[in-house]
Amino acid sequence: IKRGIASGVMTAVGGLGHAFPYLIPDFWVATSLAIFLVFVELWAIAWIQNKFMKTPFFKAALQIVLGGALVFTAGILIGNA
Repeated sequence: IKRGIASGVMTAVGGLGHAFPYLIPDFWVATSLAIFLVFVELWAIAWIQNKFMKTPFFKAALQIVLGGALVFTAGILIGNA
């Protein structure tokens, strides 16, 4: 049950973390803040993989960047459909 709670809370924090800046009226300030927050979130994932799963940091970061690129590409393709 602890794992489920932790997973749910972290999913909510991750999802809301880069959406909340858009409550700021200025689009470019909000977008800059959202980009920074996504960078921090992805860095944290790479750090956790490095520390607890013994994945070399560069390899973890590369996996995250490639996965993010796939998600970004899928979003563009779906958005243009």
